[in-house]
Amino acid sequence: MGAVLTLQGIPTDRVVRLPQLSAADVAEVAAHRAELPAPVVVTPLSDRTVAVFVAEVIEFLDSLARRLLPGWLPEADGLDGARGSALAAIRALAIERARATGQSSAFLADLAERSLTGRRPRTRQRPETRIAGLAGVLATAFHRKRLLLLVPASGTCSDVVLAGSAWLAQHGRLGVWITGPDRVPAAVSSVAIGSPHPRSAVEALLETVLARQAWAHGRIWNGTYQPVPSRSPIRPDLQWPAERVMVELDGLEHCRPEQYDTDRVRDVRLQLDGFAVLRFTNARVRHDVQAVAAQIEQLISARRNTMTKGQQGG
Repeated sequence: MGAVLTLQGIPTDRVVRLPQLSAADVAEVAAHRAELPAPVVVTPLSDRTVAVFVAEVIEFLDSLARRLLPGWLPEADGLDGARGSALAAIRALAIERARATGQSSAFLADLAERSLTGRRPRTRQRPETRIAGLAGVLATAFHRKRLLLLVPASGTCSDVVLAGSAWLAQHGRLGVWITGPDRVPAAVSSVAIGSPHPRSAVEALLETVLARQAWAHGRIWNGTYQPVPSRSPIRPDLQWPAERVMVELDGLEHCRPEQYDTDRVRDVRLQLDGFAVLRFTNARVRHDVQAVAAQIEQLISARRNTMTKGQQGG
């Protein structure tokens, strides 16, 4: 409750130093308050030079934006692969969106294409253009008007971090809150990246359960996985990238023979990449969502235990 009161009246359009709060605490509060900007924690960050600091933040936000398609471009839902028709369609949609929102059409078309294909940028964009565009894209993806960057800093905040944060706030028209050392309390662990598909009641139902579970941290809804540019990106319903777990919620269309075969081929490819894949029918989620969440928890916990043992052994 103290954290909630502390956030009242803090400026969201400039750099603010909050050494008494952790980024995780702030993110938890802001994520559940629609009047606040969308919180994004950016760490770790280099403090060698202002240019390097800014470049790392921009690349992190760019990667996050690409994973969140189609959250910021809903009209692109269903487009897949690197074929000419899909590329032309998504670029046209992005340009139309840019004209409607006042964003750079070149930036948004390039970001949309790279989100779909994983390719390198066609042209080099100015940092000012990129941070302004990414701030708008991510705010849209999280259904907020603005973006708020949370930068954990231990001890004395360096001049590089302060200057870089000021540059980001100015050119991105966003807030940067420099917090104290980060921690991950149980209450914060349930914050997710992305959101359930707006037309999927089943995804929304599962998220209501996961949002109350401390173990469910690190999940990404409707993100993208693409290990190499030569392979078409995969967009699972739900994933835990760190634990290499993917969850698919299947409707009736997945019972068709051709779709069933496609799903099995994709699952095998993911397993070869080291992922565990769980599939649940929509009917099962509706019937017993708690049991579905418990099965996911069992796999996530087992993966984390294996990861911990590997780190200790190394």
